[in-house]
Amino acid sequence: MKPYVAELVGTALLVLLGDGAVAGVLLAKSKAQDSGWMVITTGWALAVAIPVYAVGRVSGAHINPAITVALALTGKFPWSQVPGYIAAQMLGAFIGAALVWLAYLAHWPATQDSSRKLMVFSTVPAVRRLPMNLLTEIIGTFVLVFGVMALGSYQPANTSGLTPLLVGFLVWAIGLSLGGPTGYAINPARDLAPRIAHALLPIAGKGKSDWGYAWVPIVGPFVGGVAGALTYMTLYPK
Repeated sequence: MKPYVAELVGTALLVLLGDGAVAGVLLAKSKAQDSGWMVITTGWALAVAIPVYAVGRVSGAHINPAITVALALTGKFPWSQVPGYIAAQMLGAFIGAALVWLAYLAHWPATQDSSRKLMVFSTVPAVRRLPMNLLTEIIGTFVLVFGVMALGSYQPANTSGLTPLLVGFLVWAIGLSLGGPTGYAINPARDLAPRIAHALLPIAGKGKSDWGYAWVPIVGPFVGGVAGALTYMTLYPK
């Protein structure tokens, strides 16, 4: 059970730190209010690196269903464990989102804009054009999965203490370069589970959870992840 628990804990840390950075920037009366995109992208970069350091030697720190499926596709992870990993990632992401809600409990009533509250939990496109939004998510996740596999972070016990930090830099680069159009989910669990949390939690003044968009940050990352894995397999055949 340890790998599944590690994925749960790692994904909870990912969402707690990542969505926490977004909450700090977007919610009213936060000391980080309106500090900008650089803070959000840096927060998410660190939110990825820290769980990889924390649980990488136990579970490989996939913390992303697109990574899990990509590794299984390349034969580096058993398909039999994929459902359990994804379930753990989803539950961990929900827990992380709930903890963000609790940490910023005083700020939800103070924030008038319901769209900002949704953006704390899940991605919202800057320009709503679903085919183009989908393409952005595919490209971003392609870069993530190919980059992670090329860096060698798929190994259950990382041989280099630098690798998790490099993965964080990779996510930082994706956020800065490709995150503007959609908010770069690049992780189905990171978007879907917090969106469910947004729908279920008693968040003061929340609006709708935008389920009409929810399929984009699910389908896009899986498609991009598979493309990234296939490209990796082409360049680095067994």
